[in-house]
Amino acid sequence: MKVVTVTLNPAIDLTVRADHLQLGLVNAGHDLQMHAAGKGVNVASILADAGLQVTATGLLGDENPEAFERLFARKGIQDQFVRIPGGTRLGLKIVDETRNQTTDINLPGIQVSEKDLLKIQHRILDLAEEHDLFVLAGSLPPGIPEDFYFHLTLELKKLGKKVVLDTSNSPLMEGIKALPDGVKPNLHELSVLTGKDLHNAQDALEAVQHWRGFETLVVSMGEQGALFLSAGQAVQAIPPRVNVKSTVGAGDAMVAGLVTALSRGLDLESTARLATSFSAGSIQQVGANLPDPATLQQLQANVELLTLNPQVEGHL
Repeated sequence: MKVVTVTLNPAIDLTVRADHLQLGLVNAGHDLQMHAAGKGVNVASILADAGLQVTATGLLGDENPEAFERLFARKGIQDQFVRIPGGTRLGLKIVDETRNQTTDINLPGIQVSEKDLLKIQHRILDLAEEHDLFVLAGSLPPGIPEDFYFHLTLELKKLGKKVVLDTSNSPLMEGIKALPDGVKPNLHELSVLTGKDLHNAQDALEAVQHWRGFETLVVSMGEQGALFLSAGQAVQAIPPRVNVKSTVGAGDAMVAGLVTALSRGLDLESTARLATSFSAGSIQQVGANLPDPATLQQLQANVELLTLNPQVEGHL
């Protein structure tokens, strides 16, 4: 299966470690790393580590593309990004390892013109001629309408392509109306989407169990693991304890695990184990990477699965 990841609002992440972070005071930084990021870029990086054929597209500022070009060359990712005038935004990640906390500061991104919007639409549909699955991931930069993922999903599904959606707020609310094959909100995003105060897997299950039309729905819940639903089945996957370096990109790694599972035709329990091991492996390092195969296999074997009972039959 050949995969395309779409990242319309990529970022260059600056990740600094500052243990015992105190707001409003001078803090000592220990490490600084810079790498190409954005949800779809992170997914592409993990998929390449998993051995899938992956193409990355989206909108990239022509003033500072070097970090992305180096990543794509190093991992064998096909670069189909449309270059647009301006500089790709920066994102600041402050990692406090003593508290297992990461603070994100994200900027809005480049203003996108109608001409650039048409270019990326054509680029994605051209890629549909030779690719099977599309991951639509991340926020939308200024200039792109909030229903962009909705219309794009409809177009891709008409062409017989699988679509996995991972976004938030209005783009998520609009995008799910097109019934993508896979959706992965986190617990907070699902709370906003449903207007309900959700705290755990059972809350999430009750909030979504009457949804219809999705092949697989995943709700990531941090240390609680994730809820996986498909065809009237539901499981909660609880990850093994690991040494956390950074939680940035944990959800992106889970999306990559979901896509890998879809490419292999795995059942729900195997999907839950694989996707959770991807996420647990990624948080043991800074940046979107998988650990070595032996470590990944051990993580997968140590994922705990709890069977839940949705009150629906058939597909979501």
